[in-house]
Amino acid sequence: IVPIMLGEASVAMNISNALLDEGVYIKGLWYPVVPKGEARLRAQISAAMDESILDRALSAFERVGKQHGLLSA
Repeated sequence: IVPIMLGEASVAMNISNALLDEGVYIKGLWYPVVPKGEARLRAQISAAMDESILDRALSAFERVGKQHGLLSA
């Protein structure tokens, strides 16, 4: 399990939904599941995933992160 710390619940919700639109299912966690201000995404990586699957997911993370101003363009 790989946590991706985002802080705000609304950001985690938006990123989770945007990744789903890109074909990447990732669970968002926010209050009351985690403390306020510690919202995150919970990525699960499996040995069954090959390089092409991981590359597709990472590309989606990059696109979504740039669209939401979390990564520089």
